[in-house]
Amino acid sequence: MKKILLIIIAVLFLSNCKKTNNEDLLAQNQIIDSTKALEPLSFFPQTDKMITRLFLRYHYKKIKLNDSLSSVIFNNYIKMLDYNKLYFLQSDIDRFEKHKNKFDDYLILGKLLPAYEIFNTYKKRMGERIKFILKRLKTKFDFTKNEYYIFDREKQPWAKTTKDLNEIWRKKLKNEALSLKLSGKKWDKIVETLSKRYKNYHRAILQYKPEEVFELYMNAFSDAIDPHSNYLRPTTSESFDIRMKLSLEGIGATLRTENDYTKVVSIVPGGPAYKADNLHADDKIIGVGQGKSGEIVDVIGWRIDDVVHLIRGPKGTIVRLAIIKNGKSADAKPDTISILRDKVKLEEQAAKKQIIKIKEEEKEFKIGVIDVPSFYVDFEAKRSGNPDYKSTTRDVKKLIKELKKEHIDGLIIDLRNDGGGSLDEAISLTGLFIKNGPVVQVRRSNGEIDVDEDPDSNIVYTGPLAVMVNRYSASASEIFSAAIQDYGRGLIIGEQTYGKGTVQNLIPLDRFVPSAHGKAGQLKLTIAKFYRISGGTTQNMGVVPDISFPTPIDPKNFGESAEPSALKWDKVKPTSYKKYGDFSQILPLLKEKHLKRIKNEKEFLYIEEDIQEYKNNKNKKKISLNEKIRKAERKKNEAKKKEREKAREKFITKKLVNGKEVINKDLKIKDPFLEETGHILADLILYKK
Repeated sequence: MKKILLIIIAVLFLSNCKKTNNEDLLAQNQIIDSTKALEPLSFFPQTDKMITRLFLRYHYKKIKLNDSLSSVIFNNYIKMLDYNKLYFLQSDIDRFEKHKNKFDDYLILGKLLPAYEIFNTYKKRMGERIKFILKRLKTKFDFTKNEYYIFDREKQPWAKTTKDLNEIWRKKLKNEALSLKLSGKKWDKIVETLSKRYKNYHRAILQYKPEEVFELYMNAFSDAIDPHSNYLRPTTSESFDIRMKLSLEGIGATLRTENDYTKVVSIVPGGPAYKADNLHADDKIIGVGQGKSGEIVDVIGWRIDDVVHLIRGPKGTIVRLAIIKNGKSADAKPDTISILRDKVKLEEQAAKKQIIKIKEEEKEFKIGVIDVPSFYVDFEAKRSGNPDYKSTTRDVKKLIKELKKEHIDGLIIDLRNDGGGSLDEAISLTGLFIKNGPVVQVRRSNGEIDVDEDPDSNIVYTGPLAVMVNRYSASASEIFSAAIQDYGRGLIIGEQTYGKGTVQNLIPLDRFVPSAHGKAGQLKLTIAKFYRISGGTTQNMGVVPDISFPTPIDPKNFGESAEPSALKWDKVKPTSYKKYGDFSQILPLLKEKHLKRIKNEKEFLYIEEDIQEYKNNKNKKKISLNEKIRKAERKKNEAKKKEREKAREKFITKKLVNGKEVINKDLKIKDPFLEETGHILADLILYKK
């Protein structure tokens, strides 16, 4: 669990959850008045020292514990607690400074009290904020004043006095109250909502246990070394194990925290949210309720793992979510949706096919498309000798044979949002498109390099090939697409991929810390690095497409290259392999035709508009607290959206059904990126000699 109060990706492949998870978090509405200081448990120092030793001895990166690393650990820990500088005072930071260059020594000695001292100060400041919030909400705000709230405070100074902090919080509360007012709430409801929001958040902090603080501190250390190594306390470890299983329960969504909101990154194919079709990427979850009639609990500003506690639950139960749909402002009235928790079954996540028809230069092409949501394999069925066990390679092989019977002209493998999975599957899937040869190199911390090769000499598909990727394509997806690119076997189209090119090993700590009695947790440690057969690593850089699509995502802001502690890009000696093709001569023509085509394509014009708007909003650090200005901004955005919907109706193909004109979904490709990839592949077929 990394950067707990920053951006955290949490996959809700969630298991059975005792009712007390929610009851502990929401037992009552009144403030728990507790100033009890937390202290480390007796076996924590030994666990601390063992984690430190394992990092120094076995981590892929050669680590030097020194004052420089200590400073990074210190800053990480402060950010984890108070990333937006809303609780600590400058005097607190000044007092903590004495520890800044000593955490390297503390880790070796197992000295934990300084970390707990900082947390206890944070808890104290949180209590002070709650008192201010409840007092301030007794008086209405004046929404006619022209003032602004700076919501991105990362580069702002720490408040020097309590008075300064009160002013920051006055504007923060005013902004939240105005959002609620614009969504249709009256003042009494606004007060009730905000009071509950911060009481619940305060309660969650007050209910922190010593092991949670220890986990925070250990992850401030691990995150200073690399973003994929981390310490898992027993409860977190159980959740991690759940996510690694093939048959899982929950709603099937990938989430992250962004500016106090829990935002949907992607929906897992075949999962409950996918089936319900009422929760989508970029929606914001602002409230969670249990069952058909349970109270919707406001979760704005909550830590992602606390939101997860509320969302997850047993199969067959209902969770209700208050959401702000993608494209709507935070001031919009939220929608309430229901999702039936269920298992995310392997067969429902399996690769799927379709055929799209592309017209290019008066000729029609049948393009097969295979969507690969993950690199999966049913290990249990495989081990038991089941001849029909499911895997990505077996499923794709079957789908290719079916598509070939329909006489496709070309094939697209869609790896967008595929976060990876089984390394063996990435290798064997590559083997469907090459006769034999190396696929990936794995370099271990001792410098030894293993070369993994295609295990099957048969080629299943020899025709024109394109692979679609985006910034969320990671790990095994990058190994496959890199190999296809290096062999010159197909075109890589889309966005620069995530850049996750490291291998982790899970180490149970109980055997090293016998006094923990099963409570030491586990350590996830980076032990190796992936390299392409051409020599460069997929780490940090990812795979750069042959033809790039417009995207709002800047690699400096999201992905491996956005992580300060990420392992760097480098290269090793290339392996020996034979290329199947070379696109260098035809690529300029393909790019030229692609750019000319999307220049006049309405959906791509919309995409460019959205990208520019996203970038403009990303650069905004403050928001108006004037109701009139906010209403005008919202009205402008809504008008733009309606105008676009009206324009779309003009070019969507329609047909008559029972005398009524309806959208002909059979003829309309909904995905402009997929359609354009089809055109690029058609161009390749036309012009490749």
